[in-house]
Amino acid sequence: MPVYSLASLTWTAVRELPAARTVAVLPAGAIEAHGPHLPLATDVIIAEAMARAGAGRLAARGLHVLLLPALTFAPAPFAAEFPGTLDVPPEATTMIVGAVLHNLAAHGCRAAAIANAHHDPAHVAALRRAVGEIDRPGLAAVFPDLTRRRWAERLTAEFRSGACHAGRYETSIVLAERPDLVRTDVMSTLAPNPRSLVDAIRDGRTTFAAAGGPNAYFGCPAEATAEEGRAIVDTLGDILAEAVIEAIEPTEVAS
Repeated sequence: MPVYSLASLTWTAVRELPAARTVAVLPAGAIEAHGPHLPLATDVIIAEAMARAGAGRLAARGLHVLLLPALTFAPAPFAAEFPGTLDVPPEATTMIVGAVLHNLAAHGCRAAAIANAHHDPAHVAALRRAVGEIDRPGLAAVFPDLTRRRWAERLTAEFRSGACHAGRYETSIVLAERPDLVRTDVMSTLAPNPRSLVDAIRDGRTTFAAAGGPNAYFGCPAEATAEEGRAIVDTLGDILAEAVIEAIEPTEVAS
């Protein structure tokens, strides 16, 4: 079945889709500092890659898939001190995502999934609230939260370590998706920063600098490769598709 860009369709084209077999995917990212080598839109790039990969797998299972425009503004307090970062209130994210889910339900979508690549705790909590508060029985609201063990254990060792902001994991994906936006000359000079953001958060740190990332990166960006990035995107697509399939009646999905 096809994968559609919602923004490119007419309203009549959306009306003609079989609602019971239509799934919407919302990429969620942020505009925030990602080291001196990656663009501010890194999380958006990763979220859109995850959304496309998952959409292709869902379409292969007989579903019509609507790719929504990415959510680009998000809570980003950890990176707020770095120029270019746009940090918005968590309540705004919860309200926007909740409203999007409500509208999709009103138009009869079977499921709506969030492909999130921005893991600031404030943002993740805002998404959890939005999904938890939606009260539309006909809509399966799906959020495969990559900070949860179930999904995280399928990702790379660096991701699981918590030292993965603008490191090997994220840099590899951007090298695969948008190599033109990676400053490879800078990337190759960056020393490893193995400090774990997960541990820093547990210790009460609230900024990248306080967590040991004065240049807004954690992990080993110099080790990144496009090949690894493509493999990660494949895994992210699998995760998204599996979460959606679990949330809807398997007998309604063509094999």
